[in-house]
Amino acid sequence: MSETKQHLNQFPETLAVVQLPPGAEIPAWAEASSIFSITATATETSLVCARRSVPKKVTQQGPFTAFEVKGPLDFALTGVLYELLTPLVEDEISVFTISTYGTDWLLVAVNDAEAAAEGWRRRGHTVAPAVPVKPHKQEKK
Repeated sequence: MSETKQHLNQFPETLAVVQLPPGAEIPAWAEASSIFSITATATETSLVCARRSVPKKVTQQGPFTAFEVKGPLDFALTGVLYELLTPLVEDEISVFTISTYGTDWLLVAVNDAEAAAEGWRRRGHTVAPAVPVKPHKQEKK
């Protein structure tokens, strides 16, 4: 198991986790976000996107603050999420995780963001503001 101390970047954009029906088209409003994730299964389509963009009538949870584990992370590493989730469990902070090819993301309620960051710092991890990035918007063909 990895015992490496991690560096986390805290993103300023407030996010939402949105539930859409299975096979739903991805709405254009969801794509203008510094963090945008789609997970589709046979029973639902879930999005993580900027909360400011989500229409009120859409089923959603949030607001969330995102923390990115500085990567890239080697696929052979073990225990990275365990190390980062343990202080959250101890402090009873709920978390929503996402993994990308290069790293892991932890989303916590906006009201719990500072407590989560403090819990990680107590364990020797570093938490810093993320470098601003422009939202990614795919071109329509």
